[in-house]
Order: sequence, then structure tokens, then C-alpha cells
Amino acid sequence: MKICHFFLSAVLCFSAVECTSVHAVEPPDVSAKAAAVISADTCEVVWEKNGSQKLPMASTTKIMSALLCIESGGLDEPFTVDSKAIHVEGSSMGLREGDTVTKYALCCGMLLPSGNDAANAAAVRIAGSTERFAEMMNDRAREMGLSHTWFVTPSGLEGEGHGSSACDMAVLAAEALKNDTFRSICSSETIQTEFGAPPYKRWLKNTNKLLSLYSGTYGVKTGFTDEAGRCLVSACEREGKRLICVTLNDPNDWNDHMALFDYGFGQVETIRAVPPEVLEIPLAGGEKERLSLKAEEDINFTSAGAESDDLSYQVLSAPFVYAPVSEGENVAQLSVSLSGRELKRIPLYAAEDAPAAVLPEKQGIIDKLKKILGL
Repeated sequence: MKICHFFLSAVLCFSAVECTSVHAVEPPDVSAKAAAVISADTCEVVWEKNGSQKLPMASTTKIMSALLCIESGGLDEPFTVDSKAIHVEGSSMGLREGDTVTKYALCCGMLLPSGNDAANAAAVRIAGSTERFAEMMNDRAREMGLSHTWFVTPSGLEGEGHGSSACDMAVLAAEALKNDTFRSICSSETIQTEFGAPPYKRWLKNTNKLLSLYSGTYGVKTGFTDEAGRCLVSACEREGKRLICVTLNDPNDWNDHMALFDYGFGQVETIRAVPPEVLEIPLAGGEKERLSLKAEEDINFTSAGAESDDLSYQVLSAPFVYAPVSEGENVAQLSVSLSGRELKRIPLYAAEDAPAAVLPEKQGIIDKLKKILGL
């Protein structure tokens, strides 16, 4: 168990994603050209087949596009779609020239009916062009350590060099699912949203049949082109354990994912984070020099081989917390990591009251008043 102190301005860098299977138990035979099953919490690889091979991944590309759209903010601000952006082949959410839409509706259009028009419209709105948006996608991929991934289009329609690996797509999904808005959208079988000229309410249906076929599924994205074949990224939770499965170029993807989840859940365990007993940060202007902290949230992770003792901890805070501080006040965060990859941050609270120190001159006045009053 390790712990150190860090400032909130610290930059967390992830190492490149590599596939190393943890268990040697025979998995089901799947028809995919490439596949991977990972822990949704730690990104440990439970099983992979050609997991690092770069292949076209069709509309599963929109996982990154939707995530960047959500992170850009202003999701409920209405605007008129770019007329050129929505003229694109393939699947569509039904956008027409002159339509008023929001970024939130575009995310729904990307993740449910897999609208290429939605992906392009979002890209132009955010970056000014699909080409510039692709640069943003690749910048984000590098931040995530996706070493076998290159984006050319926001929709997943093939461009030269556009592709990813099964392991990379699994890690991308794990990162995207940390965003509550992303998870809420991609886990919905249907969503009612509003767009048009003028906007009116309409229902969008998810192409991910696994949501209804397999209990516990909560995402993520389908894809298909002639070059890529059938591609599927899915996430599932069972008895508190969370896995992500990816298949690329798989004619039998629904059944393969169900079989891989059945296999994968038997290969992982739940590990519990046990923060150090002593958690504290420097205190300025108080009667004591340090402030004791407490975590009030239980932290459990799905792991394919790690143990609780393998986790490390960092207290993230400003250089000092200034008194007075009340017990229960949120003053810091605890970062939990495994092998250099941050898994989660949880709030840390003051474990005690920390009143401000009384200055010497004020203390003298207080002593005189006590003497006069006979206290």
C-alpha cells in the first residue's frame, strides 16, 4: 500500500495500452477477427484475441466523438446544424438542412441510431471542421494511451489509416463510461429528444440489441461497414463486477459477447480499496499544523489479478487548507491507482473541527476579560 501527497494541478499520464492475457483458462471460441475483454475498472485484460491488431472499427468510433461532444459543454444550447456536415452517407438520426438541435441531442443521435449526420454536425460545431475534430480525437487518444488508434473521421466511415485495436477500444469505452452523461445515453434502449425546424419531440432507438438480450448490459456502441464488418463494444455488470467486451469484424457478435461475458465474469474478482489509516494535509492558521481526513465512500474494483495491496493512493489538495474548517467539510480528494493508472477519485472530508488560531494580542484581551468577569 502506497500513499503520497499531490497538488490538484498534477498531470496524470497513462502508459500505452498493451494486451497481456491474465488467465490461461480456455475461453469460448469466437468468430471475431479481433476481440478483448477487460475490467471496466482497472483496464486489466481478462482475455484477448489479436487484441493489439489495428483494424477498422466503423461506428464504434462515435464513442470518442460523443465523449468529446459531452466534454465540450453547453449541451442544451440550441443551434442550427451546418448544412454541409449533415450530407453524409450511411446511418442517420434524421437531420435536415435548417434543423435546430443541441449537442445533447447529437450525442443521443450518435450513440443510439448511430447517426453519421450527428457525428459530423457535432464535429463542425465544436472544431469548425471534421478534420480539426479528428485532430482533437487523436490528441485525446494519445492522452488515454491508445497506441494502436488513429481517427480520420468522427463518424467511423473509413478514411486512410482510420482504425483501432480491440484493446484500445475497450480502454476508450472504460474512460467514456466514467462520464455520467455518456453512460446514461449509451445505456438507454430509447431516448426522447427534440430537434427540427422548428424542433419537436421524437424518439430515437438504440441499435445495441445486447441491452435487451443480456441482463446487466449498460452500453456501449455498435458499428458496421463493408470493410470493418460487424463491430461491437459492450459493457456489463454482474454482482458488482464490471467488464467491457470488444469484437471487431465479428459476424456473430451478439452471441460472442454473451459467451465472453459468461466466461469473463468467472475470471475476475472484486478487490476493495483500503486507504491508509492516517490521512492528513497541512493546515494553515489553525491551532494544529495538520488536518486529519476521512473517506466516507467504499471503493471496490473488478480485477483480473491484482490485490488490494497493489493499489496506491494520493491525497490531492491545495498546498494548505486554511482554518477554520468544520468536521465533514470536503477539503481534498483521494486518488486510487493501479500500476500508474488512476482508477477513481473520491472526496475526502475533515475528520475534526479545526478552529482558527487566536493571535497573541487577542489572547491577552480574552484573558483580561476572563479575569474581570471572574471566569
